[in-house]
Amino acid sequence: MVEFETIKAEKVQFGRNNFLEVARKKAIGEDGENEFISISRGYFLPDKTERFKKSLTIPDDADIKKFIAEKVLEL
Repeated sequence: MVEFETIKAEKVQFGRNNFLEVARKKAIGEDGENEFISISRGYFLPDKTERFKKSLTIPDDADIKKFIAEKVLEL
């Protein structure tokens, strides 16, 4: 069984009730720990509860993070 721990997360709202979350998370399992970056899109229910729709995870690798940051800025 794998447990997930959020180390740090930041959100930005857009539209009427949508948000993007960028987070550093840790997966803890019998084989050890693995840190990764998670980019998730979600929305707020009428009672302000958060619901997540989609998520993308990337390895905590400097070259991959740099590549993604550069390409997002170029587009």
